[in-house]
Amino acid sequence: MAFKTPLKTVRGLGSAKDGTHHWWAQRLTALALVPLTIWFVASVAALAGADHAAFLQWVSSPLVTMLLILLLVATFHHAQLGLQVVVEDYVHNEGAKITLLIAIKGLSVILAVASIVAVLRISLGAGI
Repeated sequence: MAFKTPLKTVRGLGSAKDGTHHWWAQRLTALALVPLTIWFVASVAALAGADHAAFLQWVSSPLVTMLLILLLVATFHHAQLGLQVVVEDYVHNEGAKITLLIAIKGLSVILAVASIVAVLRISLGAGI
């Protein structure tokens, strides 16, 4: 005779066992993107009409470099999480689903690393 209630069986575990973590990660990246995006848009608007040298000088500031990297990490992670949900919900062929999920995650990492390297190269004066 089992003394486990149905609630005890399912408490805290969804079908994939980690849906809560994914949901929180997406909400936290969205929350981080709000001030970072406002800062970025305001900064770029303030640079309107500035020359190339002024832009390079702006990116070279340690605070700006750090904020740009945070913006890139949050953007690519948030996009990857959102695309993962779309694929999991609407792609029903398991082979295609796994292939797409791997491609999305890989492409997100590649693009994020390339973007961060570009910001660091500009910030450190290594290239244009």
